[in-house]
Amino acid sequence: MASYKDLISIEEVRELVQQAYEAVQEFKAFNQERVDKIVKAMAEAAYEASEKLAKMAHEETGFGKIEDKIKKNQFASMRVWESIKDLKTVGVINQDKEKKIIEIGEPMGVVAALIPSTNPTSTMIFKTLISIKGRNAIVASPHPKSVLCTLEATKILREAADAAGAPKGLIHCMSNPTIEGTNELMKHKLTAVILATGSSAMVKAAYSSGKPAYGVGPGNVPAFIERTANIRKAVADILSGKQFDNGVLCSTESALVCDAPIKEQVVAECKRLGGYFVEGEDKQKLARLMFTPKGELNPAVVGKSAVFIAEQAGIKVPSDTKVLIAELAKVGPDEPLSHEKLSPVLSFYTEMNWRDACHRCIELLEFGGLGHTMVIHSRDEDIIMKFAMEKPASRILVNTQSALGAIGGTNELLPSLTLGPGTLGGSIISENVSAKHLINIKRLVFETRPVNKIDDASPVFIETQKSLTPDQKEKPTRSWIEEIEARLREGAGNIPVWKKPQEQPDKSESSQRILGSGITEEEVERIIREFSKR
Repeated sequence: MASYKDLISIEEVRELVQQAYEAVQEFKAFNQERVDKIVKAMAEAAYEASEKLAKMAHEETGFGKIEDKIKKNQFASMRVWESIKDLKTVGVINQDKEKKIIEIGEPMGVVAALIPSTNPTSTMIFKTLISIKGRNAIVASPHPKSVLCTLEATKILREAADAAGAPKGLIHCMSNPTIEGTNELMKHKLTAVILATGSSAMVKAAYSSGKPAYGVGPGNVPAFIERTANIRKAVADILSGKQFDNGVLCSTESALVCDAPIKEQVVAECKRLGGYFVEGEDKQKLARLMFTPKGELNPAVVGKSAVFIAEQAGIKVPSDTKVLIAELAKVGPDEPLSHEKLSPVLSFYTEMNWRDACHRCIELLEFGGLGHTMVIHSRDEDIIMKFAMEKPASRILVNTQSALGAIGGTNELLPSLTLGPGTLGGSIISENVSAKHLINIKRLVFETRPVNKIDDASPVFIETQKSLTPDQKEKPTRSWIEEIEARLREGAGNIPVWKKPQEQPDKSESSQRILGSGITEEEVERIIREFSKR
């Protein structure tokens, strides 16, 4: 039987989803300019609050570093805004004149967003911006360990949206998150789509909810340093990625795979940059601290510093140690440290050549990171290409850091904090999730290959201005795109036909046959003529 707390959570979800759904009905009538004004205002407000939110997240969860959480909040706000500001999501978003197809963007509805404790404020900012950009509403389910900071991020975003003219009730976050409440959110009849970021169990629950879902999987990212690589840069990229926010991003490097001929140089560079190689019995102490006998990661080490983890494991390390490195010979359940570690702990493998390294990287990906990300540091274009063709990863990063590279921070990938692992990782999407994935696209399609070629049937696109009457020529006309967008605005929030009061038909001679939602036959013909001239 559900507890009192669980019932409160379920009831809260039902109220929030209902409010969000009603807000979407009004939001449908907004044009692109009004939508973008709202999203920009939210991005600017979140950016200004980056430091405040970072401190709150660190204080509440104990994960990571404040300075890096500030960077993640800034990335999730302004970097994401820059990537979506020119994206068309309202009305006519694309037209192919040759194929005679017009694409029209429409909102999905209420987005259910699962927010992880490892990146709570940045994920809330990111998911809200991309949801609102598509004229959706959002209801978030925060992790129980990060409720307060996620609620504060929600409050900042909501106030900015309201001030910019957004409908009331667009942006929500549960204040009483429970498993039962989150399940209610994901399965609610008014929920349209789920953005799942969190534990494997939670992502699996999202996929099992019966609703469309975008989910992510674990990373366990291997980074291969091939013998032709710039060793100093490669090691700097890997160790800095491992240190970023103490390794809580799923895109963080999990294992360094080293080409044998350059091992000595790589090890020396690791030590120079603060890497400490854990050996002998200390390696067993580290493994016992970090993982249970069942291979489950100890939450007490997630996002903690290398020195803290070493102290907890009973290992003496220099006070300036940045990353703990464990040299391993195999991958699998018998070697716990070959798992994803979500902390500044790095496994280290040495392989005789790039082919052996290739197999090792595949092993690591198959052991908890299938479909996610891997990195190769090399100057050999042929080897780089072979890695790209053969690895079961959706993102193959070349000569860059993975922690920030996979999310689009060091390259031109879509800036995102939800990284699809594709069907290999159990997801429908293999790219970085963004606003373009949160709109439905309706297509208006005209005939180009007629089945019935009737002699007196004139293709509508051939009609010209000559067919207009003198009165019609004098009337101001809107462009095809303007017409469709006007109709979308006028039709937003329409009362369903079966709920409308019965009206008596107009039998006057001046009345015309109405098509669709308030558009006359004459207007349809004019719209088609306008489009045919474009």
